[in-house]
Amino acid sequence: MSQINILIQPHGGQLIDCYLQGKDRENALNKASKLPHLMLSPRNIADLECIATGVYSPLDGFVDETEYYSIVKDMRLNNGLAWSIPVTLQVSEDYANQYPLDSEIALVHPNGEILAVMTVTSKFKPDQALEAKMVYGTTEDAHPGVQAMVKEGEVYLGGPVKMVNPIPQTDFLNHRLTPEDTRVEFARREWNTVVAFQTRNPIHRAHEYITKIALEVVDGLFINPLVGQTKSDDIPANVRMQCYQVLMERYYPQNRVCLGVFPAAMRYAGPREAIMHAIARQNYGCTHFIIGRDHAGVGDYYGTYDAQYIFDEFSEDELKITPLKFEHAFYCTRNQSMATAKTSPSSKEERIHLSGTKVRQMLRNGQTPPPEFSRPEVAEILVSSMKLATV
Repeated sequence: MSQINILIQPHGGQLIDCYLQGKDRENALNKASKLPHLMLSPRNIADLECIATGVYSPLDGFVDETEYYSIVKDMRLNNGLAWSIPVTLQVSEDYANQYPLDSEIALVHPNGEILAVMTVTSKFKPDQALEAKMVYGTTEDAHPGVQAMVKEGEVYLGGPVKMVNPIPQTDFLNHRLTPEDTRVEFARREWNTVVAFQTRNPIHRAHEYITKIALEVVDGLFINPLVGQTKSDDIPANVRMQCYQVLMERYYPQNRVCLGVFPAAMRYAGPREAIMHAIARQNYGCTHFIIGRDHAGVGDYYGTYDAQYIFDEFSEDELKITPLKFEHAFYCTRNQSMATAKTSPSSKEERIHLSGTKVRQMLRNGQTPPPEFSRPEVAEILVSSMKLATV
């Protein structure tokens, strides 16, 4: 156990675990069957899993009104601790009366299984336009994060949750590692410093390049792809996982890389989401976090490096995890290798820029990404998946 103690402390100092055990669980489960039921959306379920397992420590439930406004306006919890996006449970105004203030409700999976009991300590109707502007940087409905936020409902319920059943999962079971799991695994591997890499795309050559640079200065790499809800045109998580696994097997040292899924839903909140992602990785036990070009961005809503600049708004005391900021990597035809503007003297014409968007465009057009974009094994998986999707 002494090895675990050398790892970075969770955000706020303690990992949250919302799961009830033994008699407490039995009693809560019996009570829950008689409580008002609230059917959870996919985003709710993703948030609930992150809260319950400590990924979103120190949150122990959906945020109340005081915390909500503190986060939206100041990017901090009411106690001053850094937090950038409110994790909310929303319901339609038409159904809000079913969930009274100062009562308990049962949170239910779409399959009908009761997952948790929540004490409703807060019930309010915020200014969603303000939330959109502050969190997403826009009020446009075209923004997928704004669109998802509005769709969830106008009335917000806040309060702590107690889990009575695990969230049903059927995929990536060997890679669904909780922060407790990863901390034990990192300690077993004797990794004192760990860099996390967040992705919702297959790892292309630019990603591989920056992760390997990061590996030069830390003990281990935690590839932690987001597998919660994403945009419909993003590459499906099961396809991406195949890509990550083949890359790890063939192009990374086995003893220095670990793969575990990040169950969160994607919000596309750019800079604010970069902070949230960093905090989550600190809770997993990571000491460093890669921040590249337009982290968690979408369209043209954010500046190219806004997700890096936002870290300057927090002190080292507020965020213990260290951001590793990388410029946009490209394939340099002069050097015949990956590079950035910091390392290559090449002209614009000698640079092949890589991005997940470009790869998706090529696949939709029936093109195989060239080796400057993707490793051949990854390209093969992507092309095969696209063919199956169009059959």
